[in-house]
Amino acid sequence: MAIAETAIFIIGPEILLLWFLAVMSLFAIKYSKFKRFNFHQKYFIRINNALSYPYNYIVLLMNAVFSHLQIAMKNRFSLFRPLHIITLLLLLGSCKTVTATKFSKPNRVAVKPKVKAIKFMTGADNLHDHFELFQDKRVGIVTNQTGLVTYESFVKTGNDGALNSQKLQVRTVHLVDYITEKTPLNLVKIFAPEHGFRGTADAGELVDDSKDAKTGLPILSLYGNNKKPSPEQLKGIDVLIFDLQDVGARFYTYISHLHYVMEACAENNIALVLLDRPNPNGGIVDGPTLNPEFSSFVGMHPIPVLHGMTIGEYALMINGQGWLKDAVQCNLSIIPCESYRRTMPYDLPINPSPNLPNAQSINLYASLCLFEGTNISMGRGTSTQFQIYGSPNLPKTDFSFTPQPNLGAKNPLYNGLICYGEDLTQVEKVDRLELKWLLKAYNESRDQSKFFNSFFTKLAGGLVLQNQIEAGFSEETIRASWQEDLDAFKKMRSDYLLYP
Repeated sequence: MAIAETAIFIIGPEILLLWFLAVMSLFAIKYSKFKRFNFHQKYFIRINNALSYPYNYIVLLMNAVFSHLQIAMKNRFSLFRPLHIITLLLLLGSCKTVTATKFSKPNRVAVKPKVKAIKFMTGADNLHDHFELFQDKRVGIVTNQTGLVTYESFVKTGNDGALNSQKLQVRTVHLVDYITEKTPLNLVKIFAPEHGFRGTADAGELVDDSKDAKTGLPILSLYGNNKKPSPEQLKGIDVLIFDLQDVGARFYTYISHLHYVMEACAENNIALVLLDRPNPNGGIVDGPTLNPEFSSFVGMHPIPVLHGMTIGEYALMINGQGWLKDAVQCNLSIIPCESYRRTMPYDLPINPSPNLPNAQSINLYASLCLFEGTNISMGRGTSTQFQIYGSPNLPKTDFSFTPQPNLGAKNPLYNGLICYGEDLTQVEKVDRLELKWLLKAYNESRDQSKFFNSFFTKLAGGLVLQNQIEAGFSEETIRASWQEDLDAFKKMRSDYLLYP
């Protein structure tokens, strides 16, 4: 009795009553004759999940009951039981007790879900709930091979079309295929980032405009001299979808593509809808902050090497901090991930680029990518890219590798030469920007005067890190020099976070 009284006091009698009625009605629907009608499929999918979110099922119940009413009027069947009518009236009369949470922080324009998902969903997986954003509009999309969507559908197993003669099928397909085959969206154009639409081009390789063989849609490259969509390329587009998988590092160029796409949309009065995806490196914030004087395509904004944000949160920061040209504001909407927490482990379903073949390489990417600004190879031209490092200029060790041309590295550094170094394929997952391998390679290099090249300052975001290494600073001293900027960034970052 005491437990019941406590529950009523905390939750409220109205919500408990609604929850009880919602559960009763959902079970009544599930085991009634209604299941002969195909329009119940999406509700049966959700009913079969654990009944643990009362608000979810109150909304779900209302949707289901309204669907029943439409079919009843159309087919002149009496589909309602008295319980359904009573429940609907109670729900309508008590709607004032269920209120939507308003975003209180600035520049937050995430689209609110219609029904809170019980299982994890990316923004692309949840696109079907937001078709109204694209109604009667011509749609363009910026995406590549990482633009995947997972959806549920029923496939017929019998001849009568009844629900009990169908089975649930979960499919994962490319977003462009999903949009053209399964949605009412009018997709007219595809924009592809570095590595191309199918993600097979080398880093920095020029990708020409082309046509998608499957859909016949034109593909426009956003790389080389055309990093920003031109007004001519955007002609005939009312809204642009952005769906690229980021890995949480400043020099991973998909966030630079995002900047230019947002800027072009703002300048051409085109709405941008971003489909958010998790950051596989979670909330790690670490590394030197970029000095704006060293801004480039591998680092456009004053942020640390590891920013600890999803690409949707990062888009909010770009808008909120006024980083676009002339501080223009992009008309930005974000379809967020559902049931996602930043601490959740997340392994990508597909390689985000040719030289990041697995979770280990993605985790080590930020730490080993600094080698791109040196005379050390980090494994391009092997099958363990960003999981090893070495050079002919380092002392001989038990570990060696020989780079050869392959997918994503047509002419790798030290092509055909034996490189000695270190194998990191089995090291434990890192939770910071690791400097120990860079420092070790520099200290063991035969000619330290040739260790760094001009690209290092772009990757590091300035001259400071190179100067510190050359001066013999310890890793602890170098890390301490980052702290003030990291604290300031974390404070700024907190205004744009969408996930706990």
